[in-house]
Amino acid sequence: MSNVWIFALAAALLASLPAAAATTELRFTDVRYQVLADEQRFDGVVEAVFRSTLSAQTAGEIIELPFDVNDYVPKGAVVLRIDDTKQKARLDKAIANEAKARAVLAEAESSYQRNRRLIKENAVSKSQLDKSEANLKSARAQLELAKAAAKEAREQWEYTVVHAPFAGVMVERFVEVGEQVQIGTKLGTGLSLEKLRVQVQVPAHYAQRIRATQHSRVQLPDTGEWLASDDITLFPYADPESHSFTVRVQLPPGQHGLFPGMLVKVAFAVGETRHLVVPGQAIVHRSEVTGVYVQSADGTLHFRQVRAGREVEGGLTEVLAGLEEGERIALDPVVAGIALKQQGPRHE
Repeated sequence: MSNVWIFALAAALLASLPAAAATTELRFTDVRYQVLADEQRFDGVVEAVFRSTLSAQTAGEIIELPFDVNDYVPKGAVVLRIDDTKQKARLDKAIANEAKARAVLAEAESSYQRNRRLIKENAVSKSQLDKSEANLKSARAQLELAKAAAKEAREQWEYTVVHAPFAGVMVERFVEVGEQVQIGTKLGTGLSLEKLRVQVQVPAHYAQRIRATQHSRVQLPDTGEWLASDDITLFPYADPESHSFTVRVQLPPGQHGLFPGMLVKVAFAVGETRHLVVPGQAIVHRSEVTGVYVQSADGTLHFRQVRAGREVEGGLTEVLAGLEEGERIALDPVVAGIALKQQGPRHE
């Protein structure tokens, strides 16, 4: 009889081990108040910071247009090429003139130095020395003019190839292959995807609060994640028709899956208030019920329904109802759910 009792006791102890093990694996956190920014959310439109229209800086016939509208263009890529026959001929002539001017200068310097030596021996007159000095100054001036002409000719030749000033998308093209362009002719427009901003219209009564806090968040449409930005520009005047203020929010460098023209949500901090918060990972959703696993004073678990508010920075979620400060909740709802089942129905 005693052997049966011992066997039953051992079985009971073994049965209790999984629940104890699951409980020890649980990690808990205390529900607490935290001072959070009060936010107001508005719709904003993404726009490119860098939008550039390229113009011709030399004249000629277009012979190459590698990119079309809506094509992605790497930084430094050739976007247009102009026939350089005339520009190259001018450059070759200018280089030849510069070389000739250098030769003349070398001869003038040699003549001047020779006359300086000879005048000491009374082999040349003072007027001859003065003349050689004047020729030297003239040769130096002519070389400077030749160098300037060569520089200008080289620039005109280099202008026959137009490079993209930044990586981005060509949104407009105003010319075609075979067309003649003059200096100042518009060639095309591109915008950068690397540096973006969001433009938002906000009511007048929020303008000063936004200016004071200088903090915003932009929600990424694809993932729902938020990008924080403290680089905010509030226009110093209101729209005369809508009476709203324009706010520009600079986004961190990078693409982030955003494109100019997209509509996004922008949250502006307009003040601060204490809010009850919990880690977002602790919240579980069961159909239409939202709740957390709470640890009672005796160490048992139970599921409690809560009313969750907005998600805030740091992976936290505001709790509007269902919890009190100081209560302990499980961080991992999956492990907590298993532990709750192992407690048995009498603990729910």
